[in-house]
Amino acid sequence: MSNYYELLQVARDASTKEIKKAFRERAKQLHPDIRGEKSSGEMRKLLAAYETLVDNNRRFEYDRAYARFAEKYYENFRGKHGFDYRTFLREKKDDPESQAKLIFFELLHLEEDEAISIWQRQGGLGSPFKKYLDREDWMDCTFILAEELAKRERYYEAFVLLISLVREERQRPYFKHFMEEVEKFLKEIVRLHLRRSVDAETYLDCMEALFDLGFSAGDKRRWERSMAQVRRTLYA
Repeated sequence: MSNYYELLQVARDASTKEIKKAFRERAKQLHPDIRGEKSSGEMRKLLAAYETLVDNNRRFEYDRAYARFAEKYYENFRGKHGFDYRTFLREKKDDPESQAKLIFFELLHLEEDEAISIWQRQGGLGSPFKKYLDREDWMDCTFILAEELAKRERYYEAFVLLISLVREERQRPYFKHFMEEVEKFLKEIVRLHLRRSVDAETYLDCMEALFDLGFSAGDKRRWERSMAQVRRTLYA
């Protein structure tokens, strides 16, 4: 199982130019004309790693999350011959703390489908995984999970996760400069996808949740107009 750097076969301190070059070389190796259709999953992971590492903000967040979480837990078991941390966590299916850590571990290693499957088994939006992770780990994990849910057009779940992140950040900053990207992502879901993903009453509830989060007056006016249109349809 590889982290983003291992997947691209570059050093942790690789420059953007080196990452782009490595991506081109690895992409050629994984081209369907060479490897066939079986390479599509590997190519998807390669692209995801590349898109993160060439974006300075996203790379910073990935490095911070990986160093604090994955390497921290690896360090506890590094001396044990043949030890596999992922297997260790997967065997503890009845332990919610281990499963919470496994969700984050899988996300950091581009095993997103497995991470979402575990999250769902643990209750999805009702999962208590927040209490089993450090605050910072939970916030990083939640953002990555929201991204993956949105890629699968599960916009309502992504919206709920992002709302929880914004609330947490407002109480005590962690993302700081990266919060702009979190908010941009949330507003994009609201603008482009949310209305088509939920019924009218759920949509109105979602929009109400936005108003106590400190967004701009311009954002609020746009959301109020959208809500008014939905109410006219709902109560016509």
